Amino acid sequence: MLNLILLILGAIALLYLGAELLVRGAGSLAVRLGLPPMVAGLTVVGFATSTPELVVSVKAALASHGDIAVGNVIGANIFNVAVILGLTALVCPFKADGQALRFHAPLMVSVALLSAWVLYDRAVTRVEGGILLGLLVLYTGTIIRTALRNRETPEALAKHAGNLPRTSKHPALDLAFIGVGIALLTFGSRWLVEGSVAVASAYGISEGIIGLTIVAVGTSTPELAASLVAAFRKHPDIALGNIVGSSIFNILCILGVTGLITPVYAPGVSMTNVAVMTTFAVALVPMLRSGGTLDRTEGGCLVLGYLVYLYSLSII
Repeated sequence: MLNLILLILGAIALLYLGAELLVRGAGSLAVRLGLPPMVAGLTVVGFATSTPELVVSVKAALASHGDIAVGNVIGANIFNVAVILGLTALVCPFKADGQALRFHAPLMVSVALLSAWVLYDRAVTRVEGGILLGLLVLYTGTIIRTALRNRETPEALAKHAGNLPRTSKHPALDLAFIGVGIALLTFGSRWLVEGSVAVASAYGISEGIIGLTIVAVGTSTPELAASLVAAFRKHPDIALGNIVGSSIFNILCILGVTGLITPVYAPGVSMTNVAVMTTFAVALVPMLRSGGTLDRTEGGCLVLGYLVYLYSLSII
């Protein structure tokens, strides 16, 4: 048991370092390219920090552990909005930009509703996986094309340089930060999940619960670390983009890729859990629209909601 605890602590250290490097590289690259930090969070940071969920879900599906594969995605999205955004708001209340309110957050709700349709029969077929991946390509292409069309000029960036991440000495250094950060996040998440699943299995917890909680929280630690680092560095817009991007990516890419590789059946993940995920996504939109700010009270409500969810699963 001591070895497992040490493995988990070491994994957490790797995750924090990886998140720090990833946020630094993505923020610097966004400024260098004239892209808003929100876009960096939605693409580079949001997608990269979801890599552990992808690896774990594919591996679980190939090993015929569909409950873990699907539960990981649903549980991670619940944890993303309820805990990560909640804690981020508690650390540093933040405003959502107009694009997030008009497009990205409502799209996250639409994708959550789409997942309810896909998972209604507790399965993800190859056809459904292909549809999800096609939507991911469309989404990614849209936000990149929009960002490039609306790229800020050097003069505009100079007006609010103090609110932007610092650029590194060379673009190659940005890419190095991002690459090393992703590697550390991937290895750290893998070790964290292995240790957590071993501990949970020793107490006879079902695969569905493990996927929704232990595995989901473990693979979401990169998003948690990246978002909290961004909040402490006073760049919560990257944190918001990270969570929204990751939540969309989790469903469209992870369920899509997993379903294409092998059809997934998850009888242990009830539609109640999908409904909880959708409810948190829906609740986030009016919170962001109330003055355009997610404040500490709203952040606290999100975290409290997650604790209630855990209680309903008899975890706490």
